[in-house]
Amino acid sequence: MRHVLASLLAASVLLAGAARAAERRVVVELFTSQGCPSCPPADEFLRSLAARDDVLALSLHVDYWDYMGWKDTFASPENTARQRGYAAAGERKMVYTPQMVINGADHVVGTRFRDISALIDRHKADGANGLAVEVTRDGGKLRLSARAETPRDMPLMVQLARYLPEETVEIARGENEGRKITYVNIVTELVEIAEWDTRAPLDLAVPWPADAPVAVLLQYPDFGTIEAVAQLR
Repeated sequence: MRHVLASLLAASVLLAGAARAAERRVVVELFTSQGCPSCPPADEFLRSLAARDDVLALSLHVDYWDYMGWKDTFASPENTARQRGYAAAGERKMVYTPQMVINGADHVVGTRFRDISALIDRHKADGANGLAVEVTRDGGKLRLSARAETPRDMPLMVQLARYLPEETVEIARGENEGRKITYVNIVTELVEIAEWDTRAPLDLAVPWPADAPVAVLLQYPDFGTIEAVAQLR
């Protein structure tokens, strides 16, 4: 009986390990603006997503609402260009807020919470894809490593996102005048640092402030799918 129990316990441990290995963290990018009257519910929903271990939630503030009387304190033309890049890749002519992009692949209105949750579940169900990426701190540097079980047909762009974990803003003018809104994981910089052909392991050392959070995205070129992600808070 003791041997049977031991075998069952070992099997359960192996199954649990396999389940963890099969999990794939899902990236949710919210394109938003402090000047957008429809955005606060999406900003709040992103806060709930950011609390999950299986989701990397990023808030990217665009600048095309700034003409409405309030300049978004986090907006950047680079974020707007990223959103337009996704639109072009999906053969869409227009951009809008709030918009969420799931793993660089699926686009959805940022207030359609049930649809967003369903898309996250669908991407999680895809399971492991043979890519592993890790990032650690080493003084004033990041140590970044990645491995691919099978080389890909296309290279992957290695991108680093610097972000603010949480900030609350009192909006004095514009469409959200008088509101106090808390934003999470606010992207302040998103840069491509390398192109990885996946045929050999990737090992990089990158200068980085010791206390600055970072997200690492491995994404196909031209605003393709995000294939792997790592994060240091």
